[in-house]
Amino acid sequence: MLSARVINGRWVLAALASAVVLASACSPDDDDGAEDGFAWDVYGGDAAHTKFAPLDQIHRRNVEDLEVVWRWRSPDEEILAAQPDLRTWAHESTPLAVDGVLYTATSFSQVVALDAGTGETLWVHDPETWKQGSPPNMGFLHRGVAYWPGVAGGRLFIGTGDAWLMALDPTTGEPVSGFGDGGRVDLTEGLGRPVDRDLYGVSSPPTICRDVVIVGSSISDDPIRPDMPPGDVRGFDPRTGKLLWSFQTIPEGIGNANVWTLMSCDEELGTVYLPTSTPTNDYYGGERPGDNLHAESLVALDAVTGEKRWHYQMVHHGLWDYDLPAAPVLVDLEVDGRPVKAVAQVSKQAFAYVLDRVTGESVWPIEERPVPASPVAGEHSSPTQPFPTRPPAFDRQGVSEGDLIDFTPELRAEAVDILDRFDYGPLYHPPSEVPSLVLPGPVGGASWAGAAFDPRSQTLYVPSVTKASLLMLVNGGERAPGHPHRGFVQLNPPGPQGLPLWKPPYGRVTAIDLGKGEISWTSAVGSGPRDHPALAGLDLPPLGWPRRSFVLLSGDVLFVAQQGKWRLGGMNEQGNAVLIENENAEPSLRALDPRNGRQIAEIPLPGNATGSPMTYLHDGRQYVVLAIGGGQLPAELVALGLPRGDG
Repeated sequence: MLSARVINGRWVLAALASAVVLASACSPDDDDGAEDGFAWDVYGGDAAHTKFAPLDQIHRRNVEDLEVVWRWRSPDEEILAAQPDLRTWAHESTPLAVDGVLYTATSFSQVVALDAGTGETLWVHDPETWKQGSPPNMGFLHRGVAYWPGVAGGRLFIGTGDAWLMALDPTTGEPVSGFGDGGRVDLTEGLGRPVDRDLYGVSSPPTICRDVVIVGSSISDDPIRPDMPPGDVRGFDPRTGKLLWSFQTIPEGIGNANVWTLMSCDEELGTVYLPTSTPTNDYYGGERPGDNLHAESLVALDAVTGEKRWHYQMVHHGLWDYDLPAAPVLVDLEVDGRPVKAVAQVSKQAFAYVLDRVTGESVWPIEERPVPASPVAGEHSSPTQPFPTRPPAFDRQGVSEGDLIDFTPELRAEAVDILDRFDYGPLYHPPSEVPSLVLPGPVGGASWAGAAFDPRSQTLYVPSVTKASLLMLVNGGERAPGHPHRGFVQLNPPGPQGLPLWKPPYGRVTAIDLGKGEISWTSAVGSGPRDHPALAGLDLPPLGWPRRSFVLLSGDVLFVAQQGKWRLGGMNEQGNAVLIENENAEPSLRALDPRNGRQIAEIPLPGNATGSPMTYLHDGRQYVVLAIGGGQLPAELVALGLPRGDG
């Protein structure tokens, strides 16, 4: 049963959701020149996903004064307390700010409205996704909602973990009766064949472009079942829920390739940009010959009709789980004196592909270069892969002895001994039946955290991690009948004495001048393992932690927040994650000077970030809000602002 609980400005159940107001708001007179009422009404700040806010109340001279002003606890916590067998993934949502209200999604696909100034819950809509069993892949997680202003009062949309597209009234949280069937559309319908809801869901917000609600999907890429759902991307009418178009990402019968992450929109061009995934399965392509279009590609569609305008494939016949993980960033550049409407796509393999977003042509040459051939029987890997000539890679690529840790001769010798146990090679070294070290691994390089862009300096800020994986192909067996191979993956195998195998930094932010295609600076994120006993007395600078970081550019401050320690604690029989063990470590919001990467301030947080931060202006005060917790930690939103009179 669908339900909405309207709080109307007072607490009904303290356990449902709580907000603690820790400091009063700045007066409107303390605006310091920022435009009051600045909204963050799209997940990435705007449809181009720049994560840039032209606000100046918080700036380099006062950012160290930021403090926590309210905290809000997810209503998922009430459900988890009553259902001890349930577990969630990290709390990955980024709220939207519209007309003094924040709208957010929880890991259980609940939608919540909060007062933007106090964090007080206004209403909660629970679609009861948690009663349907664990969603595919990472289990219970969600990254947010979409807002559409096209009708009086607006409309909210969420694709739920159990595959429903829902339309809600932003004022009450009630389903919109004229949309679909009672306010929702069944996303398992209309895919050309029956779809098991256990294998199909949604974990990222829809994209709204030219008044069309565009929805991707979350699908397991592993061949646990031979009947995996297709990865079609679809456009719906935001008023009625009618299906307007469907784009088939990859031909029927050779696996699926979906869009599980965020999409971007150019309203002027009427184009939506789709970053697609690896086809089934991630590590063996003997049953899907050829380049596998449109897998691991950036695809540009007409947002109104769904017709393809162009595509660019970043990986041919993928064997490494190099899904395009993040929303493409739409940027207007000046390159060699000429204006370019461009799109920058960051990747797990640590390339930023810069293309003309009108034509799909590369801004700088991208060369097809030979790569190692697969030795696996039945596999026909691509003889070449695309290598951008500009900008340079923003993280370490490929494995060689020159990449190994060398703080001391003893650590270096142990690292060489470890490396000799495995197969390894350059970027795009293919997996086989023997253990192979791959760098970046499937969770290395860039991630769904994406990048931020400064239109004033044409600079792209990319967070990444230097994290390898151990890949090996094994027989499909009972879990994948009829499939000769499936991948075994060990994420980030340990190096000497538990240290990373590679040279630092292990987590970083890289600034890329997109006008020149050059790296401007790189800054480590986090202290890293420099206090390890094997490094005692070396007086090392920050080494960075190999953990996902999130960026937000506001005025003259680049905010960086990093995840804590986490590990997968369990899988269900469908191969879906059901538990994350999440531990706080150096929880803080770092403020960097975007010109040089120098750290200006480090503001303590009650927990590590688990979602992308956002910012907005409300009643004369600028807020920075981000998600923390999830897993075995309470899921919360934390809001920071300047003390009274410090604006």
